[in-house]
Amino acid sequence: CTLDSEVALRVGGDFFFDPQPGDSPVKLVLVAGGVGINPLFSILLHVADLQGCQESKGNGDKIEAAKLYYSAKNTSELLFKKNILGLMNAFPGKITCHFHVTQQSSQICEELQPHVTGK
Repeated sequence: CTLDSEVALRVGGDFFFDPQPGDSPVKLVLVAGGVGINPLFSILLHVADLQGCQESKGNGDKIEAAKLYYSAKNTSELLFKKNILGLMNAFPGKITCHFHVTQQSSQICEELQPHVTGK
């Protein structure tokens, strides 16, 4: 997509990501709110597994990039945040996350600050 592109979003239904050997590399965008992160976190772990296998075998990448946009009331309600930060560190430039908090009243920890926006 480019700026001002129209995109279609689907809410609900089955969530899976299963690229096939002949598929072109993709840019994956995942959008989650609250506990809706659960199926998308599983997809992110699958992306990391695929990326790790591809790097070790020297195969061409199936994932150009995976970006997660994840919103919650505050940072304490961001489930799997430490795991997500670990994936970002393990696959820099391949896996990124932008956290958004809507009702944060306390200071955001230093580790999360570069990745969090909100009120």
